[in-house]
Parts: sequence; structure tokens; C-alpha cells
Amino acid sequence: MKDIYSNKNSDYLEKTKTWHAEDSPWKAKQALKILNKHNINPQSVVEVGCGVGEILYSLNEKMSDKQISFEGFDIAEDAINIAKKKNVKNVNFHVKDFTSCEKGNYDLLLMMDVFEHVPDYIGFIQKCNTKAKYKIYHIPLEIHLNSVLRNRMIYSRQEVGHLHYFTKETALATLEDTGQEIIDFFYTPCMVERPNKSLKTKIANVFRRIMFAISPDITVKLLGGYSLLVITK
Repeated sequence: MKDIYSNKNSDYLEKTKTWHAEDSPWKAKQALKILNKHNINPQSVVEVGCGVGEILYSLNEKMSDKQISFEGFDIAEDAINIAKKKNVKNVNFHVKDFTSCEKGNYDLLLMMDVFEHVPDYIGFIQKCNTKAKYKIYHIPLEIHLNSVLRNRMIYSRQEVGHLHYFTKETALATLEDTGQEIIDFFYTPCMVERPNKSLKTKIANVFRRIMFAISPDITVKLLGGYSLLVITK
């Protein structure tokens, strides 16, 4: 299988242009929401598949009143080179496969839109699971009627390297099958709230908002546009 991530000038950066950095403050906001809900205050945070590091920088900015160390791991050298440019003292980055990292006593591990890219995603999650007390996962829910009719899953595969596709039920089962206890989860309105939406998406979002207020599960299964945020231990 072609590696589109780990070259100095990776195919993934060429395809995405920004490594989806523009979505990072929004994703950090979702993570903070679930942490605050359960009164979890980590002192050490690691992000696996951190890309250009903007989620960690956003969290550091929003949690600046606390003494927290942040670490990011990614196999993409070009992404980590971008991440290191800000040079913030308590936010550090590594070009390394996190599963080979000896350190394993973090308070919180973040995996935000990551394991759908990994060929052996079950084994990958199992290896990462043991290295932190709490884990937060953000998982795209790409199996829905809209994506099947429009053949969108093959687009995700070719353009952004998604190898696996999930519903809410299969996403939760995946985490349980890797030995984790699910504390809480909720849908995140990724297509509704994130920036840079096309006119077509804005029109579809009108229907998403109306239907979601009536029946979240049916809306997600029919129209898509939502991901799942899960916290486990």
C-alpha cells in the first residue's frame, strides 16, 4: 500500500494543502467540551497523528491557566516541520510512530480523525490505548445513505486516504473491542459548523439542522455530515 504521509514532501500535504489545519480550533473545542462535561483536567496530553499541530496549539491557548504538557506524534515529516515553527515551550512534536514510543503514562490521548487512515486500525488502537488513562477519539461517520448514493466513500479513499468507514454503532464497537470503557459520546456537526463550506453544503445544512433537532440518529444515517466524539478509559 502506498504511503501518502511519511515523505518529506508528502502526497497528503499536496492533496489537502493545509493538512486540515483550518478545522483544528473547532476540533479542539469539541475535545474541551467533553473534558469539561466530565471535569477531567489532564496534566499531560499526547496527540497521535497530530498533523501540523494546530489542535494542540488551540488547546494550549484555551487551557493556558493550567500547567499542561502537550506532545504530538506523526509519521509525516513535512507536517511536523510545520508544527515546530511556532516553538511554544510546553508543546513538543516528534516525527515518530507513536506505537513504538516507550513512554506510556499520559493523562489524555487524542486521536482526532486518524485511525480510519491506518491499515491495521484495530491493532493500532490497541497499542495506543495502553499509553494513557483517558482517550478522546473523533471519528468520521461516512456510512450513510447520502454517501452511498453519491459514491463519496471512494472519494474519501482516493483524496484523503480513508481506508475504513464507520457508523456510530461500528465506531463504538471498535473501541469496545479494543478493551476500552466508553465514558461518553456525542455527534459533532462537522459539516454544519466547520468553515469553508460550499453553497451546496450550506443548502444541505438547512435540512440537516431541521432534521437533527427532530431525530439525530436518522439524520446522521440519511444525510451524514456528522462525526462522533468519544471519550474512553
